[in-house]
Amino acid sequence: MSGNPVNLLRVDASLNRESSVSRALADKVQAKLESFGPLNITTRDVADGLRIDSAWREAMLTPPEERTEQDKEVLAFSDALVAELQAADVLLISTPIYNFNVTSDLKGWVDHICRAGMTFKYTEHGPRGLLEGKKAIIVLASNGTGVHSDIDFAGRYLKQIMTFLNITDVSFVYSDQMKKFDPAEKMAAAEKQIELLSL
Repeated sequence: MSGNPVNLLRVDASLNRESSVSRALADKVQAKLESFGPLNITTRDVADGLRIDSAWREAMLTPPEERTEQDKEVLAFSDALVAELQAADVLLISTPIYNFNVTSDLKGWVDHICRAGMTFKYTEHGPRGLLEGKKAIIVLASNGTGVHSDIDFAGRYLKQIMTFLNITDVSFVYSDQMKKFDPAEKMAAAEKQIELLSL
């Protein structure tokens, strides 16, 4: 990824906007990526929630050629989220781990961007992702859940979503179990993970 500016889509999910560990680590990741060259940065803060309701579901399941103007209006925001993702070279997602998984708001974002015919398609061999060639960096923070442990459903979930969309270049940065271990040591370990990142 050289020459033209890299398109970075950053998605933050922590409800804590003032002293969030996941957001702070994402800042450091972004700074690392900026050290490689110019970035075109799009930010999407999902912490206030993304609407998913029955009208959205019905509009989404309606074939594009049959959608009414009302359907198109219902899907306009979701379409914009998909367009942001399609345009990105690098996807940076930051989230705390709440109750062993991602935030409900981040799950809402995933539901908006997993769209048949846009980010994946159905084939005779099953679903196939349409977002190959992109890189994803997933930033996680937790008080008690060990990342990559048997009870970490956040990291595994996001990795599965990336695989589903055919994003196979996935890196993790995390500061976990910060109530169990020295937070400073955990942050230092995360910063070492950031130093190893590349484009």
